[in-house]
Amino acid sequence: MPVVKPFSTIAEMFDVITRHFIDSEKPAYLYKVAGVYKPLSYKELREMVELTACGLAALGLKKGDKVGIISENRIEWIIVDFAMTTTGIIDVPVYPTLTAKQIEYIFNNAGVKATFVSNQVQLSKVEKIYDNVKSLDKVIIFTEKGITAPEYLLSLKELMELGRDFREKNPDYWINMIREIKPEDILTIIYTSGTTGEPKGVVLTHKNLVSNILSATQVVPMTPEDTFLSYLPFSHSFERMAGFYAAFACGGIVALAESIDTIAQNLLEVKPTVMTSVPRLFERLYNRIIKGVESGPALRKKIFYWALDVGKKYVQASKKGNVPAWLKAQYALADKLVFSKLKERTGGRIKFFVSGGAALAKELGEFFEALGIKIIEGYGLTETSPVLTVNRLDDYKFGTVGKPIPGVEIKIAEDGEILARGPNVMLGYYNNPEATAEAIDKDGWFHTGDIGYFDEDGFLVITDRKKHIFVSSGGKNIAPQPIESLLVQSNYIDQAVVIGEGKPFLTALIVPDFEAINDYAKQQGIQFQDEKELLHRDEIYRLFEREIKKVNKELAQHEHIRNFRLLEKPFTIEDGELTPTLKVKRKVVEQKYKELIEKMYEELGV
Repeated sequence: MPVVKPFSTIAEMFDVITRHFIDSEKPAYLYKVAGVYKPLSYKELREMVELTACGLAALGLKKGDKVGIISENRIEWIIVDFAMTTTGIIDVPVYPTLTAKQIEYIFNNAGVKATFVSNQVQLSKVEKIYDNVKSLDKVIIFTEKGITAPEYLLSLKELMELGRDFREKNPDYWINMIREIKPEDILTIIYTSGTTGEPKGVVLTHKNLVSNILSATQVVPMTPEDTFLSYLPFSHSFERMAGFYAAFACGGIVALAESIDTIAQNLLEVKPTVMTSVPRLFERLYNRIIKGVESGPALRKKIFYWALDVGKKYVQASKKGNVPAWLKAQYALADKLVFSKLKERTGGRIKFFVSGGAALAKELGEFFEALGIKIIEGYGLTETSPVLTVNRLDDYKFGTVGKPIPGVEIKIAEDGEILARGPNVMLGYYNNPEATAEAIDKDGWFHTGDIGYFDEDGFLVITDRKKHIFVSSGGKNIAPQPIESLLVQSNYIDQAVVIGEGKPFLTALIVPDFEAINDYAKQQGIQFQDEKELLHRDEIYRLFEREIKKVNKELAQHEHIRNFRLLEKPFTIEDGELTPTLKVKRKVVEQKYKELIEKMYEELGV
């Protein structure tokens, strides 16, 4: 079902949706308070948003001013975002994992006048840079202020009190501001985390986001009966559009996960019907399932693989529209013995997952489909608000990112780069006309930086990022992403980065799944003091050699991994090796492990 009510701006969306559900017993949001999910009604949400919006006006902030948000996902993020988007203030969301120096660059580049912070940790970053950001005046903290608060700080509670006083004197201010906002007005400036260089501010209008919401909800069914579990950062365009705005526009209930680490528990508590995610979650889930099966009794193992085989046959037969009675009976038994128990781990009500942010391995999609869990993959970029293509529930193909959504044009350039055009394409990069001219050509085509092609059925296939494709010293073009996707399907491999730019062959940096190798060591009777010692044991090295040989069998000769190193700690956002959507910053990793990489090649005579 499309959106509940028509709208042309995010401000109007908030107004019409909250009015429509104002007396509904159904909550707009569920969020954790003292370990328990608490509902927030549309009536309460509307009141809090209006008070916050009026509070910002009381501080002298007006339409066109830029205000930051440095926060994890929490209910206050939603309230302050809607307060800004309904009054024409341009919000500048910042990942809470960024350093003070990175925030300083973004705030100076955008000319941020005020910022919201979630807690004392985020406040301490702003305190370090406050004097260096000349445009910055007020800072509003979601929690209590603390004893030694700087004079420019006020709490969200205090802001709402200012808003209450302002509203008494200006009762029609907020609703008049909502009506003033036009589709062409700037909604937000999102700074791309970028795997290289300084971040660029992507300028998105109300029209950009609204067009994407309306198009995406035409092809991905969401209804007021749906419950969403949201865990990806709202600072990222994928969750902002899909898990936040689109879910709200369709009248669904959005439950906020406490963090990435609590998803397993939150799934059971919330029992969502729809969830947006990145492939990393499915990789972890897959590895956990397989590990549980492999370490279990022989009979359980036999039943699981029998059920998986039945599931795959059932899916194929269903697609042809001809499921024989014996297969239906086998599938019902497989569901009772295996699939239903696995689906219970997702809360038992999930209709489908939407995957974005990175490539989903074809094999993963097929695996979960056989279990009765459908994952539909889409593709887009911050610069395109973000969705360009998506697989439909009734028209999908794993290993592809689907077909263009309504209103979006896609074409492939001569060099294989994917170009996009439509109402969702950004205005440009803030204060950066050179980068804008480089990204959007004179005919309005946005150059995505991704390489891909349309298959014979019109589905878009992404090969890799243009800048990630490297050329071996033998002149072969190699896309590392598909090779890395194969590597992480191993139960023993958690993360992998393939190396090979200008080299005669490929090597890999591998982060083991430490839980899995610990279990393997115990089964094999391998004695060790700690994980560092375990990684240096010959038995473990041989285990990974075997895993890599399995992957090499599926690759062309020039794509074979000839050497590898096991790393002692995973790539993290905190160490600057991952973007907030868990994509590896390839250049950072290559620089950090430069000596290790050189040794891998030296060992083989390079």
